[in-house]
Amino acid sequence: MAGLAESGSNPDVDLLYNINSLAKDAPRWFDRGMEYVGEYGLLLAMVLLVLWCWWSVRRRGGEGAASAVAALVWAPLAAGLAVLVNVPIRGFVQRPRPFLDHEGLDVLVQGKTDYSFVSDHATMTMAMAVALFVVDRRFGLVGIGLALLEGFCRVYMGVHYPTDVVGGFALGTAVALLLSPLAMALLTPLLKAVEGSAWGGRLVRSRGAGAGDAVVSGRPAEERASAEERDLAA
Repeated sequence: MAGLAESGSNPDVDLLYNINSLAKDAPRWFDRGMEYVGEYGLLLAMVLLVLWCWWSVRRRGGEGAASAVAALVWAPLAAGLAVLVNVPIRGFVQRPRPFLDHEGLDVLVQGKTDYSFVSDHATMTMAMAVALFVVDRRFGLVGIGLALLEGFCRVYMGVHYPTDVVGGFALGTAVALLLSPLAMALLTPLLKAVEGSAWGGRLVRSRGAGAGDAVVSGRPAEERASAEERDLAA
C-alpha cells in the first residue's frame, strides 16, 4: 500500500508539484510565514474560532445553550479522536512522505519521518470545522475555509500529497458526524448539570443571557405567572 502515488504521470503527484512549485517562486519570508501558518497557525485559529463560538452561544443563552456548548466541547474531542483513528490507518497504508519518493520538492518543514496518509492537520481542522457547522453555520463555514487552507498549506509545504489531505478531510468529517449522536447523548446531560450548578453555570450562559423556561426577565417563571394573574385580577 506504500505506492499510492509513485509515478509522475499520477494526477496526485502532478498536483503536488504544481502546488509546491509556488513555494519555489515565492520569497523566503512568505515561505516562512506559510510554514508557521500551516504547522501551527491554522490549528490555533481553529481553536480560537471554537472559543469565539462558545462565547457567542454563552451570551445568547436560551433553552438550547447546554446542547450547543456540548456540541462545541465535542469539536476538539472529535479532532483528537480522529487523530487516534488515523494511527492504524497510517500503519496499514504506510505511505512515505512525498519528498522521500519524489525529487525536486521544496520542503518547508524538516524532520517529518512518519507516514503521510492521512494528514493529521487536515483531519483535525476539518473535524472541528464540521462540529462547528452543526452548532452555527456561519462559524462552521469559516472553520471549513480554515480547514481547506490548512490542506493547501500541507501540500504547498511539500509534506503531503493532495490525496493525504482529502483523506484527512473525509476522516475528520466522518468522525465528527458519525459519532456526534453518541457524544451528544453523553455530553448534553453533563452540560445541563453544569448549567444548573452555582459554580459552573456561567460556562454555559452568561449572567445576562436568557434562561429559557426557568427564568424569564430576571425572575423565576412561577413568580412571573403570579404577577400576571394579579395584574389581570386588578
